[in-house]
Amino acid sequence: MDLLEYCELEWKGLTPHADQIKKAYGEIYRVHNIRYICRVRGDNYCALRATLFQVLSNGIPFPSWMKEQDITKLPEKLFYSQGCNWIQQYSFGPEKYTGPKAFYKLRKCVDMLKFQWGDIYGLKDKKAREKACNLLFMDEASEYKMYEAVKFLMLYLAIEMFEGMRHGQDVPNFCAVLFSRDTSLDPFSFMLNHLNTIGDSGGLEQIEMFLLGYTLELQIQTFRLYKYGTEEFEVSFTDVCGRDWHKITLLTEDDRHYNIPVTHQ
Repeated sequence: MDLLEYCELEWKGLTPHADQIKKAYGEIYRVHNIRYICRVRGDNYCALRATLFQVLSNGIPFPSWMKEQDITKLPEKLFYSQGCNWIQQYSFGPEKYTGPKAFYKLRKCVDMLKFQWGDIYGLKDKKAREKACNLLFMDEASEYKMYEAVKFLMLYLAIEMFEGMRHGQDVPNFCAVLFSRDTSLDPFSFMLNHLNTIGDSGGLEQIEMFLLGYTLELQIQTFRLYKYGTEEFEVSFTDVCGRDWHKITLLTEDDRHYNIPVTHQ
């Protein structure tokens, strides 16, 4: 949809906040050459949906760390090799505690992500990828499995980085913040209090956007429209300088619902 038409449709009020948002839309239209907005269905998977849609439709390859191992075996690896039996308390969005079935379900989710990502990446024509993505993201059962897979992969790397911190290894800067919260002092509490809510009662918090970018090896540029006029208006959720990672762009009015800005149709 045309960006300025969308702004006019959604922000008709005369409040200071509405004025700020309208100015923000005007700025990204003029300065950043963003002409259109791809509206993303708003629920508590919204950030994952907006991110993964761009990854697949833009033909972005698997992250390097995923190419080096069979990611479908990671649930069993954590349980049997690393003793993380607490993963049985993993929640799949609104589906609560699943017990021992969690490992089987996680493997199915990761397998779905691996297959769909590889299949769509193999389509070299952008129009073909977009068509395949439109079909995939209308299939709720499949798309939800992919989001849960991404959540699990975020957890897997969080566990690895937490262990790295304990042993004095170099880890990304955001880890110190990720594990300094009272509700996220270790990977178990991070899963229970944060990851388990995604897709159910909450979405990704700002610090978790850094983890998402790290997991998928993405530079996630985000225009935070309600921060217009401050240095937090345009942010990049990556603290690893010099990475030759692919970049995607998101747009948010409130840090909860994300849409996709588009420079051309």
